[in-house]
Amino acid sequence: MVCRVVHEATIAIRASRHKERDREAMNDRELMFLPAHKQRQMVVDKEISSVELTEASLRRIAELEPKLNAFITLDEEGALGRAKQADIDLATGTVPGALHGVPIAVKDLEVTKGLRTTLGSTFFADWIPDYDSVAVERLRSTGAVILGKTNTPEFGNREETFTNIAPACNNPWDPSRMPGGSSGGTAAAIASGMCSIGTGSDGGGSVRLPASFCGIFGHKPTHGRIPRFGGQAKPAYNSAGTTGPMSNDVRDSVILNQALVGFDSRDPGSVKSDVPDYLVDLEAGVGGMRIGTTMTLGISDVNDDVATAVEAAWSAFSEQGARVEALDIAFDPVPRDAWWTLWTAGQVAMYGYLAEERPENLMPYTLDMINHGKTLSGADVSSALRDVQNLQLKMHQLFEEYDLVLAPTNAAVAWPHLNPPSEIGSSRNDDEMAGINYGAIPFTMVFNSSFNPASSVPVGFGEGGMPIGMQIIGDYDDDATVFRASRTFERVRSWTGARPIVS
Repeated sequence: MVCRVVHEATIAIRASRHKERDREAMNDRELMFLPAHKQRQMVVDKEISSVELTEASLRRIAELEPKLNAFITLDEEGALGRAKQADIDLATGTVPGALHGVPIAVKDLEVTKGLRTTLGSTFFADWIPDYDSVAVERLRSTGAVILGKTNTPEFGNREETFTNIAPACNNPWDPSRMPGGSSGGTAAAIASGMCSIGTGSDGGGSVRLPASFCGIFGHKPTHGRIPRFGGQAKPAYNSAGTTGPMSNDVRDSVILNQALVGFDSRDPGSVKSDVPDYLVDLEAGVGGMRIGTTMTLGISDVNDDVATAVEAAWSAFSEQGARVEALDIAFDPVPRDAWWTLWTAGQVAMYGYLAEERPENLMPYTLDMINHGKTLSGADVSSALRDVQNLQLKMHQLFEEYDLVLAPTNAAVAWPHLNPPSEIGSSRNDDEMAGINYGAIPFTMVFNSSFNPASSVPVGFGEGGMPIGMQIIGDYDDDATVFRASRTFERVRSWTGARPIVS
């Protein structure tokens, strides 16, 4: 019996030494491309400390940030302090949280106590809040280590990530191109391997678009599941936006989403029903599901490279036992029009006073939105609200027949900064408002207005070797099925081995 105990102890010691050697052989780049849940397990198993993991992340940022401009504010001292506390907590018996000791990027539209929050605007260049947003409160409770605040266009108002408070963010796959927006900084940080996970926010596609353009996973949750208090500085009218997780690995985003959802009375739109367990059936597959596919959503053509990659992705679901069929869908009026009316009205409500004080300090795209919002009548807003309700009804009816819908995330791959493609498919691409090229991003805002959950998964590469994404859209409050399908696709068509030029 004694020999057996000694033998088992020897095996355990050898295994521990093997793990330590493996960890030492792993460089910073390899560490940061590990999934967050594996990083967390390494910290919990004491194969690596949170301080060491965070130092590796900070070294990666120091190396890559000059090429990408992913961060507006980097909090090195604070991050190392939080990592040290995570190690102390673990050593003193604190039960580790879901992301204990893991470095994470936070979009600079989330309010962070004691850490500069600019909202991408010079108006808030020196603002250090004395409170956290709900999302950040919950993020801190997981034990994650906040690295800093990532680049965003002013108030999240562009599909590109540029503002007057920081240099324009670049795409890791080609730094001459934009990463998408408005969560471009988080997407660039994750895609390049500065960190493995981060937060974005999505009011018209701002998680899914940069996820697609940068070749990572991003999820827009069911509207109201993640409370919005403390996002975009103060509660105000916004019918479309929500915080959402971003990562290379699907499970990581599910873990983060699980930590952030739940009712909060400070958000009048917060969903009060019980929180589902999004992880329990994550590996259950898509067998028996009925899935509708559409290349245009009845809205817009796509470029050939996008069509080829997205159509090839559809077969993965039929191969896994789903019933996949073409979807016949059309919208009248086009959902973008109502979204635009309500978004610009919201800009007046939240930031109109800034246009009165110092309009010259606003980015032109923000000022254009505010000025458009000021032209709207009560009847315009009422009509838009009616159209949104009709869209939501249409989606309810659609998902009585289908478990999921698959559609492109965007109509074109990431383009050179401020130079969108002149054509989409066979049509001239001149659909622009307030500088935003809606012709290239026509699909995502539909599901902000309808409140449906939607993820973007990488499905291949197109023109210039740039990533292409596909949306997986689910029924209202059925994020779990969207996650299951995303994980299934990741398992059979894995994208996590691809690495961008800047990484």
